[in-house]
Amino acid sequence: MVEYKTPGEIDAMHAAGQVVARILTAVRDQARPGVRLAELDAMARDVLAAARATSPFLGHRLSPEQSAYPAVICASVNDAALHDIPGRYRLADGDLLSVDCGAILDGWAADAAISVQVGHDHPADTRLIATATEALRAGIAAAVPGGRLGDISAAIGAVGRGARYGIGTDFGGHGIGHAMHEDPHIPNIGRPGRGLRLVPGMVIAIEPWFLAGGTDEYRIDANGWTVRSADGSRAAHVEHTVAITDDGPVVLTVPI
Repeated sequence: MVEYKTPGEIDAMHAAGQVVARILTAVRDQARPGVRLAELDAMARDVLAAARATSPFLGHRLSPEQSAYPAVICASVNDAALHDIPGRYRLADGDLLSVDCGAILDGWAADAAISVQVGHDHPADTRLIATATEALRAGIAAAVPGGRLGDISAAIGAVGRGARYGIGTDFGGHGIGHAMHEDPHIPNIGRPGRGLRLVPGMVIAIEPWFLAGGTDEYRIDANGWTVRSADGSRAAHVEHTVAITDDGPVVLTVPI
């Protein structure tokens, strides 16, 4: 069931979104060669504590059988697209790092992700990240009252397919509110004019993730969490929490 938020509740989610934005800004600044992924997670924990916020990631399970997630960020490197657990790995020059994080503040959640290059940039990774970012912008632009959920999915998919990237359809955007994952599910491929009608008060996380090799296939590591490209190609993942309002889409996870 989709839950609709009042303007005051959207303001509360915006406050949570600003905590997420601060975490991602700090991670972007510190993602350098030699830095351990666990250090980035510790920094994110400090930001959450300073804001008196909690993490919707820590202890989260996608199914009852799955082990609880042990960190407050997902830190996925190179061929890892989603949900990798930050550990002792040290970032190296040329790595492509995707970081996903969330925050719960006063009972309301927000969720966002960035992809960054570590050290020297590489043209192929620059294009991959730029395309994912373009798809995110296209998805946000389609999140208007009177539209359909499929409009968002189709906008994202058109950008990714146009660049000949792989698109995993089992993981995508989602509703968000008191919980990090609420209805509806928002796949990254779809048909315009189809699906749930978009109305003011809906708050959704829009999150394209693309695979550079062009195949949609992925595999999941033995830890039950890490999603990797099946062909070993690199991946990029970007995300914002977006409120649909009478005035159009409002991004809640952009720093102010």
